[in-house]
Amino acid sequence: MTSGGVNIICLAFLVYFLVWVEAQGTVSRVTVKDKCNGVYLNYQGQTPKITYPLTTNPKDQPYVFNSTATVLNTGKEEVKGWQIYVGFQHGEVLVGVSNAVLEDGSSLPANVSNGTVLSGFPQTDLKTAIETAGDLNQIQVQIQMSGVEFGVDEKQIPMPSHFNLTNEGYTCNTPNVTVGQIELCCQKDPKFVPNDTIEETKFLARQKGDLTMTYDIMQSFESNYNALVTISNDNPIGRLDNWNLSWDWQYGEFIYAMKGAVALDQSLSDCLNGAAGNYYQQLDLSNVMSCKKTPTIADLPPQLANDTNVGKINFCCRNGTLLPSTMDPSKSKSAFTLQVYKLPPYLNRTLYNPPINWKIQGVLNSDYQCGQPRRVNPSTFPDPSGTQRETSAIATWQVVCNITNKNGKNNCCVSFSAFYNESAIPCQTCACGCPTTISPTCSRTKDALLLPSYSLLVPFENRTKPTLAWAELKHFSVPQPLPCGDYCGVSINWHINTDFTKGWSARITVFNWEDTSLADWFTAVEIDKAFLGYENVYSFDGGKIPGLNNTIFMQGKKDFTYLSGESNGTNPARDPRVPGKQQSVISFTKKYTPGINILAGDGFPTKVFFNGEECSLPHTIPSGTGHMVSWSMPTLLLTVMFVFLFEQFW
Repeated sequence: MTSGGVNIICLAFLVYFLVWVEAQGTVSRVTVKDKCNGVYLNYQGQTPKITYPLTTNPKDQPYVFNSTATVLNTGKEEVKGWQIYVGFQHGEVLVGVSNAVLEDGSSLPANVSNGTVLSGFPQTDLKTAIETAGDLNQIQVQIQMSGVEFGVDEKQIPMPSHFNLTNEGYTCNTPNVTVGQIELCCQKDPKFVPNDTIEETKFLARQKGDLTMTYDIMQSFESNYNALVTISNDNPIGRLDNWNLSWDWQYGEFIYAMKGAVALDQSLSDCLNGAAGNYYQQLDLSNVMSCKKTPTIADLPPQLANDTNVGKINFCCRNGTLLPSTMDPSKSKSAFTLQVYKLPPYLNRTLYNPPINWKIQGVLNSDYQCGQPRRVNPSTFPDPSGTQRETSAIATWQVVCNITNKNGKNNCCVSFSAFYNESAIPCQTCACGCPTTISPTCSRTKDALLLPSYSLLVPFENRTKPTLAWAELKHFSVPQPLPCGDYCGVSINWHINTDFTKGWSARITVFNWEDTSLADWFTAVEIDKAFLGYENVYSFDGGKIPGLNNTIFMQGKKDFTYLSGESNGTNPARDPRVPGKQQSVISFTKKYTPGINILAGDGFPTKVFFNGEECSLPHTIPSGTGHMVSWSMPTLLLTVMFVFLFEQFW
């Protein structure tokens, strides 16, 4: 064969090889994206760049990172309210993000070192290629992320540990991971069954939470709109006092006027010297409600409820108090209206962007973590004329918040006692936190000393002598220094009062050690083993909570809804201060709880709440070494009556 023939054969082989390689590349490209019948996800990272400060410890050295996440709807169903999880793992601080917001409501910069969920904003939904003729602007979103990470190798591309779609009803396959890239496909789970039957609508279904808020557009004009904000307490034992609400405007909006609430900071200069002042030169901004990007909003006092200028809004003006619906449904909501002005290029009567990053908190209440606003079906309202006709909002967004006790600090505590044990178990040491400096010195770690029951009636500072005398009488060991107090403003004593053949009873006493009275107080106890035997609570209004299988709810009777504050004793120079106090006997039957053992501790609650706050419980319960007393029902009733009369003076 001539050399020319060899060259031709080699050339043909080379062409065949290149075609084969190209074919393999084509095959590899369709394995994830083009074969995905659902939601295609892609994460691409970049090489990090070292930044200041320069450190000698590689683990503390910061690096700037940039990455891009892509969410593409390749299926036949619209993806409503898309959300993705990015499992950051290198101490990341997210500084910038486009086309998305942090689902937990955090503002940037945010620590996302434990991973974070991103939700779409302003494009919350991804339509299908079928209904949009493949328009990528409607079926795809790209999220540009930038921030700082620590202790990485600048020669490599750090990647998240996990990356997936978090929408309910979707399952994601194993990701395809290459250098600097993660690809995966998420598809509808055919076995998924939603918790509730949801009517198919254009928008997302409304969700449940401890607290929900709606943002209703009620009137819309080219340059401004009127909105109604409604806050609903949906937790049967949750509560908010003196709530403060804040959010972030995204496109220069400002609050011109409000009714039913007030923005605490006007920040007029932000309007006059900013884009609002430049555009609205003919608008009087002197009385604007708030120009802040992140306004803080508070409720109005009750005396302004009927004021024609700032009141006259249903559910407004309650000093920011939200009670649980189990206590009073009419006081479980707050509402206010606001007039919002917009800036170019959003001057369109059909274009409105809700604020993001909602946060709400109360005084001495649980912490709430709120999600981002989700577009839902417009709210409906009874016609003001009183007819059967309903009116609806132009557009509605829902914000769902759930209780999270981030600081782990309690505001109330519980003590235990029983008729079969002479010693009471007090609240835990530093149950509600101890001050930084305490005089005289005390131990923050030692368990609280057992007490004679009567010592529970006096402030902690007056308990030392009777406690030490009790320890000497009972031969209890006494640590040095003595344990610190509980430092709680409210304490609750749960006392096992009686135990007989067919039933038993307990006595609950609520103490207020603060100087101020507590209005509309309530308490709730979870008592797993004895719940089915609950019969009655005598000096309080109370009962079982529907939907909660182990919780008893109690509140003061009419004219006793105030829990008085601590007051001086009869002789202030000699007598200790006296706490505000209310108590009641609770009766239980053993008919529905066979085998219950009161002496073994089955009559003590597993959780106690006061005004929505979970209280600190003792680590131990009183031991029972006595014998079971067989009482008749008449004897029990006489005992309950005696305790009821006695408690009025104790």
